[in-house]
Amino acid sequence: MSAVLKGADVVKEMNEAMMAQLAARAAAGQDAPKLAIVRVGKRADDLAYERGAVKRFANIGLRTEVYAYPADIRQEDFLAAFRQINDDPDIHGILVFRPLAPQIDDQLVIEAINPGKDVDGISPVNMAKIFAGDSSGFAPCTAAAVMAILDHAGISLKGKRVAVVGRSLVVGKPLSMLLLARDATVTLCHSKTLDLPALCRESDILVACVGKAKLLGAEYIRPGAVVVDVGINVDEEGGLWGDVDFAAAESIAGAITPVPGGVGTVTTSILARQLMKAADIAGHQQGINGALMRY
Repeated sequence: MSAVLKGADVVKEMNEAMMAQLAARAAAGQDAPKLAIVRVGKRADDLAYERGAVKRFANIGLRTEVYAYPADIRQEDFLAAFRQINDDPDIHGILVFRPLAPQIDDQLVIEAINPGKDVDGISPVNMAKIFAGDSSGFAPCTAAAVMAILDHAGISLKGKRVAVVGRSLVVGKPLSMLLLARDATVTLCHSKTLDLPALCRESDILVACVGKAKLLGAEYIRPGAVVVDVGINVDEEGGLWGDVDFAAAESIAGAITPVPGGVGTVTTSILARQLMKAADIAGHQQGINGALMRY
């Protein structure tokens, strides 16, 4: 029976560290970092994530403010409002729920967001930093959550063979870069990969982020391998399933993340940690600017 890598254990450790950092900031007379949540319309999944994020951030001691706009807002009006959020010095991080609305070009927002406030890692600048190995960038939260789970479990990546199944810009590609930066040997797989089960069986670590329920069964898993399931798939009854057939994999893998209760549980805490990082970088830059002005 494999070890189950639960996201709640990672979240607890991360939250305790952030609360200690916030206490130090308060003692130094600094305000808690603030996240702007930007939403157009009232999609149920956006509202559910928003409620969860606001509650979790409040429990840690972080500030949030929701900027909600009607579903029929004109693109030019939205972009004008977004520029104000971008330029507000009291806002340290921005989370934009996408897709926004049919009349709004998401790419314009992705390109407009201040990279220093892009705590969800959607900016081309941050994506380039991740691919260049620049640690000052912000990785997409789900990719960073995978790394946090592996770190918490004490799983060494140096020299390990890792198969990442899924090549999206949200998870697969940036995660591959994060793994490479830690000296893993990474194979990025996709739907056209030949003999995918055999390739996966050669890997010490298997990450599934393809978006198809129970796609990866026992034939994909090397005995004793670490399996990280990023998939969240909803069936007709509302049940949640990962990309890995958990029942088949559990008896083979050395360690495995569950769905639900695994990677998805950690993503909001990653968002909070990246907000803290954005605030620290902004504070450092303000200090430099102030010194230059005095000089």
